[in-house]
Amino acid sequence: MTTSSAVKAVTAVKAVKAATKAVLFHELGGPEVLQVEDVPLAGPGPGEVLFRVEAIGLNRAEALFRAGRYYYQPTLPGSRLGYEAAGVVERVGEGVTEFSPGDAVMSVPAFDFGVHGVYAERAVLPAESLVRRPEGADAVTSAAMWLTYSTAYGGMVETGGLAPGDHVVITAASSGVGTAAIRTALRIGAVPIAVTRGEAKRERLLELGAAHVISAGSEDLVKEVKRITGGRGAELAFDAVGGPGFAAVGDALVPGGTAVIYGTLDRRPVELSMNWPLAVHGYSNGAHSRDAAYRRRSAAFIGSGLASGALAPVIAETFDGLERVTDAHRLMDSSTFTGKIVVTV
Repeated sequence: MTTSSAVKAVTAVKAVKAATKAVLFHELGGPEVLQVEDVPLAGPGPGEVLFRVEAIGLNRAEALFRAGRYYYQPTLPGSRLGYEAAGVVERVGEGVTEFSPGDAVMSVPAFDFGVHGVYAERAVLPAESLVRRPEGADAVTSAAMWLTYSTAYGGMVETGGLAPGDHVVITAASSGVGTAAIRTALRIGAVPIAVTRGEAKRERLLELGAAHVISAGSEDLVKEVKRITGGRGAELAFDAVGGPGFAAVGDALVPGGTAVIYGTLDRRPVELSMNWPLAVHGYSNGAHSRDAAYRRRSAAFIGSGLASGALAPVIAETFDGLERVTDAHRLMDSSTFTGKIVVTV
């Protein structure tokens, strides 16, 4: 072999190594548009971290993004996907001092997942989009913890001011964030009132700690909340739905109560209650997660809660392998599950 051939061979080997399997989609649609492909693996560049993905936590945002109904649009063809993953650091870029190879980490949703999506065997993220995994937490637990519990903590406690003894109305209560919100409320000493669309999930939500469950399909939200609270209303609402129904959420609160909206599952315009005075806040986990102090407080809340047993992810189902992502998204779209869907890698 000539010197030139040897150099070409080494270059080819390096090119093969500098690739990873990742989930991409080239058109908008249902779960069937997701494909596992080999993609180049660059970096890490300055301020970035390359980590090996061990488990991925699915979020409703990713199903909306895949279908073109998220608040920002994918760049097609070849969009990436995924906010939340747990793994192990393999390399760090120039200037990164807070992480080292071998560190167990989980991702924080402070990036465009069409570009940096973590549905992959390996991923590169900015260092500020990672935090250390809670002490002793395995990959599946870690992949299911951050977004759900940091959203519940940030939305209800830091933004909504939830206090011991308060009643909090939690819509979409069977979702990953909804189940985290129930347990977060209990840890604060508040009273969680879970709202779900039908009767099928009532018993499960009660088992998870909901003090009361309201079936939005057959019960009047405002009347039930007033009955539960002795006519006063709840101090806080934590809403993932929005739309015209947001007015009733506000109607169910005490005068001067607080409504926090963190999702828009109902894409129709949001209607406000006339139950004045009323404080209304929009909450974005991605925006909050860009703040280092917020990440530190959230990590402390999650880590201490996990260590004490007060907080734990509710795992609906675990799928083994990237090739099962399509099946995992089908379950996501069905809305028949309670808790968090996880894919191991």
